Amino acid sequence: MKVLNGSELAAYVKERQARQVRALKQADGINPKLAIIQTTDDPVIATYVRMKQRYGADILVDVDVHAVSSEALFDTIRHLNEDISVQGIIIQLPLADTSQTDQAVSMVAPEKDVDGLGEKALLTPATPMAIDWLLAGYNVQLADKKIAIVGKGRLVGAPLAKLWRDGGRDVMVYDQSSLDMANSLKQADIIVTAAGSPGLITSKMIKPGAVVVDAATSAEHGKIVGDIAEDVRERDDLVLTPEKGGVGPLTVAALFDNVIRSARRLTETKA
Repeated sequence: MKVLNGSELAAYVKERQARQVRALKQADGINPKLAIIQTTDDPVIATYVRMKQRYGADILVDVDVHAVSSEALFDTIRHLNEDISVQGIIIQLPLADTSQTDQAVSMVAPEKDVDGLGEKALLTPATPMAIDWLLAGYNVQLADKKIAIVGKGRLVGAPLAKLWRDGGRDVMVYDQSSLDMANSLKQADIIVTAAGSPGLITSKMIKPGAVVVDAATSAEHGKIVGDIAEDVRERDDLVLTPEKGGVGPLTVAALFDNVIRSARRLTETKA
């Protein structure tokens, strides 16, 4: 089995980003800052927020966490949109009140939407960008390949399908309710799964030699798990993301790439 090691690639990206941030600080007097807004104290959410804080500290990007009530959410977004010291804003999903999600995401200023989730966002969503980086880093070609995406969520499935279809790729999208999904997946050369359903993708659904990227995150027995069943990891003919260190580290790296791009756009505006 060939492993798609996202942690290894993220280390190279982080070195580049650290140099870029130093240049912004020294040459342009800009201190990049990311604001994270969360309305829940879920332990899985807290884990992802800490990852972003640590990453930001490593490359000298300030990360401010705004833990607010659902009632204060929209006022907080408005305030951060207007704060010139903040170049990036993310709404940490899921929100405590999920009915607020669409409005909250759409309220983030397009030039500060570093998750790329708003309809008018100027930046590529972080997780699809990370998956692109991961496959390119291991010379996995998308051209002329049958690609299956499992999951239609706003963080991974939907924006990734759009990104690849816009690039002319042959993409089919499924979710757990899709009829005959198991048989259809057997035709795919590349499978990206982000359904958030542990054990959903089993070995019998995957053809020999396929590339499988598990971008799902679910909490199970106190740990974060993906969609791939254990029998998939027993095979030696697949190209596969590891249980830890696959898409996740590169997603954080891609997020901060967007923060740096947003900060750099500020330097161009000043000029």
